[in-house]
Amino acid sequence: MLKKSIRNKLIVLLMITTIVPFGSSIIITYLYTKGSMEDQVVQESSNLLYQGKVNLESYLNELNGLTLSLYNNPDFINYMRSPDTENNYLTIGIVKNVMQTILYTADTINEVKISFAKDDRVISATKRSTVVFSTSIEDSRNEAFNSAERSPYNMYIEPIFASHENNTRGARDIIKIHRALTNVPGNEVLGYITLGISPDKIIDLSRNLYNRDTEEFYLLSSEGELIYSSDTDIPDNQNHQKWIDRVLEAEKSSGTMEWKEDSFNGVMMYDQLSASSGGWILVKRVPYHILYESAYSVAKINILFGVIGLSLVVLATLFVSFKITSPIRILLQNIEQVEKGNMKVPVQSFGSDEIGILGYRFQQMIERINHLITREYKLELENKTNQLKVLQSQINPHFLYNALQSIGTVALKNKVPQIYSLITHLSKIMRYGMNMEEDLVPLSKEINYTKAFLLLQKERFGENLDYTIDVDENVQEVQVPKMILQPIIENYFKHGFDSREGVGSIRLKCYRESDELVMKISDNGIGVTENRLNEIYEHFKAEALNKKGKETNIGLKNVYVRLKLYYNLQADLKLENQEEGGFMVTMRLPIWMEGEGNESNHH
Repeated sequence: MLKKSIRNKLIVLLMITTIVPFGSSIIITYLYTKGSMEDQVVQESSNLLYQGKVNLESYLNELNGLTLSLYNNPDFINYMRSPDTENNYLTIGIVKNVMQTILYTADTINEVKISFAKDDRVISATKRSTVVFSTSIEDSRNEAFNSAERSPYNMYIEPIFASHENNTRGARDIIKIHRALTNVPGNEVLGYITLGISPDKIIDLSRNLYNRDTEEFYLLSSEGELIYSSDTDIPDNQNHQKWIDRVLEAEKSSGTMEWKEDSFNGVMMYDQLSASSGGWILVKRVPYHILYESAYSVAKINILFGVIGLSLVVLATLFVSFKITSPIRILLQNIEQVEKGNMKVPVQSFGSDEIGILGYRFQQMIERINHLITREYKLELENKTNQLKVLQSQINPHFLYNALQSIGTVALKNKVPQIYSLITHLSKIMRYGMNMEEDLVPLSKEINYTKAFLLLQKERFGENLDYTIDVDENVQEVQVPKMILQPIIENYFKHGFDSREGVGSIRLKCYRESDELVMKISDNGIGVTENRLNEIYEHFKAEALNKKGKETNIGLKNVYVRLKLYYNLQADLKLENQEEGGFMVTMRLPIWMEGEGNESNHH
């Protein structure tokens, strides 16, 4: 009789149908969460390492630029060529000035030393002493000098000792930058300049790349020597760290690998600086127990809810035949009252079982509906508050414009009209770009913005830049999308200006052809290959607007997408190489639009 009981059969059936889905859900959710969390942490860490690499390269290139600045001083180079014949007070004063200028250019430079190649003369300067001329040289520097001379960049970055998170600021040098000074244009080495660098800047940059409580971060030289470590114990056991050899043996300059040795069990992400910046390697290590911590928590929660759900199923089955019809009937009557508009229906307590929970949830739903109705009356007040906040948010741009105007006035008072002109152009650019109320503007307004941008570039590059703007009078008032020209012109300075021959040249011509506005932007860069043109057009067709990588032409894609949104198929964007050299972008827009300001309505 017991085996034939419907209640027992129902209990067994419900337990099976509950345990299998819940168990499968727990396993699948755990595995999925584990994989997704690993991918997310790895992606975020890789992006962070890449940003750290960019910052470190910028810092090291800045220091490297200080050593290259010596070539801009002919008197100093002549002194290096003939130190004996140039030994007079004027020349010595120039040398001292050069040394002190380099020493105090950056806060992290502790020492500047110049060693002559043909004799044992040394010129050194520190922030604790003046410029010293001596005749001694450290033998330990010879190998570093040889490394700098053998380098294709005439530069070698030498790690001195490994720094870590708890280093005292202003400590001794952790790296020395050596550069071989050659007798340009020949290859004869005149001497070597050495910069002693403190760890402050490197520690600051490294601190932003990892979580001190849960992650490890290391900065290695290209030979595997530790420059920075988040773990104070690593520098003492550096030779026993097998993972360093594994990173050095990696074929790619960046990537991810799993590691289960050296008391570490987790994932390592690494990225390497360019060879011209020393080839340093950034390594970030995340233990598995940190990586999968969220997955463990989700699994525990799923198990907890699974146990609770199974218990409810058993209880519901045991009481399935008791007092279930009457509570449901009363609940249906209450629902009919709500349908008639009576939102004050008293809901009786049906106990603590599933029907009782259903009645309680029904009561909560009615209360929430009443709350939402009341909330509707408050939305008008909130909208007024939001409008006030919008007005307040406009204070900062006005303050910025007023500040720029004040600076320009001071420049005029001090008879520096060039600064006033530059600030005026910058103010026009900022005012134009920060005005969010305009989607479409007259072409004349866009041209004025473009002129201000080019005038700033002209001030930057001087005689190395030439530009012309030719706009017909009959198209001055044609409506065009705001900031449609600047991304194309800026693209030339990013990709074509440095590779030009002679003076950089860019031409903008706007005219009417039939019922179309034609805008042509041409330059004298090297242009692009046919394969690259095909890649750009394929990128236009892609769905993503912000693909990663330095050659994705986001500016051109942005222009293409906006033209498509505003004009659909009526506008055209054409990219081509010019026969006489250079690159040209041609845009054709209809003179009249069907419905202006529709950019935000296209999805």
